[in-house]
Amino acid sequence: MADMLDALEAIIHDRQRNPKPGSYTTSLFESGRHRISQKVGEEAVELIVAALSQGREQQIDELADLVYHALVLMADLDLTLDDLRQRLRERHQPQT
Repeated sequence: MADMLDALEAIIHDRQRNPKPGSYTTSLFESGRHRISQKVGEEAVELIVAALSQGREQQIDELADLVYHALVLMADLDLTLDDLRQRLRERHQPQT
């Protein structure tokens, strides 16, 4: 899955640097951080609903939507998957 996430991140960054007419990702960047953040929140709520009352396929779909929108927000914040990976590594290193 990491390879797919890296590929998706690259596509998102490309749309950010090279807007493509008709691209949903481009439209999110053009809408601004407020709208991108709003979409992350909406997708999080939809995932919660799916987790509590829907089947596996809908849960996977909603989780994929949330991850995608989170990656768009990360790009808008100038954050990368490598930043996230590093923070997770730091959190899971033994404390001395």
